[in-house]
Amino acid sequence: MICKSALISVILLGAIAPVGLANVFSQEAREVCPTPVLSRLQRHRVAPGETLETIARQYNLIAATLMGLNPSLRDGVVSVGQEILIPPYNGIQIEVEPGQTWVDVARAHNTRADVIFEVNGCQPEPRVVFIPGVNWAPAPPVTLSPDLLSGHPLPMMTEVLFRYGWQLDPVSGQVVFHGGIDLSAPTGTPVLAVGKGVVAFAGYREGYGNLVVVNHAQGKQTRYAHLLETVVDTGQQVALGETLGLVGQTGRPSSDRPHLHFEVRYNSNLGWVAEDPSPYLNIQEADSQYKRRVRRQ
Repeated sequence: MICKSALISVILLGAIAPVGLANVFSQEAREVCPTPVLSRLQRHRVAPGETLETIARQYNLIAATLMGLNPSLRDGVVSVGQEILIPPYNGIQIEVEPGQTWVDVARAHNTRADVIFEVNGCQPEPRVVFIPGVNWAPAPPVTLSPDLLSGHPLPMMTEVLFRYGWQLDPVSGQVVFHGGIDLSAPTGTPVLAVGKGVVAFAGYREGYGNLVVVNHAQGKQTRYAHLLETVVDTGQQVALGETLGLVGQTGRPSSDRPHLHFEVRYNSNLGWVAEDPSPYLNIQEADSQYKRRVRRQ
């Protein structure tokens, strides 16, 4: 058996996903480390008269922690019957980019690598981690060019299958963080660039399946996943509305229905960080139009 101190030392010295050692470390981690914080989330259903602040105080948390973990709360308003995810203590969740080490993550948030490693269950391959004691804050406002990401990734209005943020995974039944939005579409539907940019990646990536990544101006990036096939090449410049690939079901999709998994990310000192793509797509209005169209049929 690997002792706890050795386990921590080896993983902290390497990338978060050390090749060839994941299975060994996963077994040892279960024996010596606590359950990851993000596996211990409670659910709170909002009752009449409750506010974001009163709910936070009930769990000895600050409102910012709940806003960070529940993107739908970031306007500061709760609705009766709404379900909120509650962590055991204050902190934030972040997505981890491939190749980042625990030391990289700790340095970016001015905390200790061994602490965040343990509170996240000593996981060698986490995609999302919880950083205790760090308060969530909204991203500073950025004035984007009006046409930077002005398009829609599909040629028609469509149903939203899976939204951005923490929610129940319909496949696994577990509470997971979804870094994008899933838009239903028939297999073979053209997938379109939402703005002009340069293709940073076009190919197969674990989880995403066939994937196209486009870098845009002003530190923005969009990702188009689970494609049947890609029709662009890495390094290619693309225009607004240009076809990038076709809708499919490759990788590990969150639904058994064909759909496009679409992400918007911004560049930071931790790499490309996911943000809610809904405002860029005016998704509330598009979803309402789709439902009205279906009712008329």
